[in-house]
Amino acid sequence: MRYLILLSSFALAACATMGAGNGSVAIETVSNGQALAGANCIVSTNAGNWNVMTPAMVPVGGANGDLRIICNKSGYRTSEVVYRPSGPVSSNVGVGVGGGVGRNVGVGLGLGIPIGLGGGGYPSTITVAMNPQ
Repeated sequence: MRYLILLSSFALAACATMGAGNGSVAIETVSNGQALAGANCIVSTNAGNWNVMTPAMVPVGGANGDLRIICNKSGYRTSEVVYRPSGPVSSNVGVGVGGGVGRNVGVGLGLGIPIGLGGGGYPSTITVAMNPQ
């Protein structure tokens, strides 16, 4: 029985740590509310830098510092956008194992498991507004 409780808590932890999405961010550029393709953008996080032409999907992975996007296109001003990763809403689940009967002293073991309830990371799509020169 004791092992069943421990295995259940590890299974719960595995489910709780699985995130949604594939770690990619779609980068789009617009001007005056209209899609603007062909802007050269540098996308950077603490994990690395990517040079892309919009529209593009960037495999940034999990949140790792600020997400900075700098876009250039001939005839338009340079635009920069910075996103700070949002933190997931989390809590701890305590699992206790132990007990005692009669004169025996009960011993308890607590296990805290952070559970993410969404959020956490970068937006799935980022739109950068470009202004004509």
